[in-house]
Amino acid sequence: MDPNNNEATRLWRVFRTGHQMVHDRGYLVSQSELDMDLDSFKRTFAPSGDVDRDQLTFVVQKRDDPTDQLLVFFPKDTSVGVKPLRVYVERMAQQQIPKGICIYQKSMTASANKVIQSLPSKHTLESFQENELLVNITHHVLVPKHEVLSSEEKAVLLQRYRLKETQLPRIQHTDPVARYYGLKRGQVVKILRESETAGRYVSYRLCI
Repeated sequence: MDPNNNEATRLWRVFRTGHQMVHDRGYLVSQSELDMDLDSFKRTFAPSGDVDRDQLTFVVQKRDDPTDQLLVFFPKDTSVGVKPLRVYVERMAQQQIPKGICIYQKSMTASANKVIQSLPSKHTLESFQENELLVNITHHVLVPKHEVLSSEEKAVLLQRYRLKETQLPRIQHTDPVARYYGLKRGQVVKILRESETAGRYVSYRLCI
């Protein structure tokens, strides 16, 4: 098997899941990007066989707020250190992009992770290993539909049921589904499960 072809197939799957993920977070993604097949991906990003990871970088904006932008990037380095990470952090600052997602190949150094943790509060940067995005976990038959509530919807929920947020069931911010949706501590997610006896069953969880 051609190793370049295998790598292209792998990155196509990761690239596709990345677009599905930001779409599910409420960012504008075209249908053609969501539906891109392997041949189209190869023609666009690997015409000579090798995939140029720099070309995979993309920026999206929220459906309801064009200033809320997100930079998704794929560093070339197998192990991402401080230097390549700072290039993208500086780009976010220069272009006033508040959020970023780093999709790395194998690992990130401890120093690179410290850079992420030390970013000013107006910027957030998440990281995913490529292996985590080979398959969209939310498409698994056993994973129910999740919807992240806005702060207003959360307030209405708590008021309606006369609850304190600490009374809600919890979901860890490190949970794979929570990470997929970019859940932050204090946010509430609505979970919709199909039930043979009760029709649709709705529950809520607080991210901690």
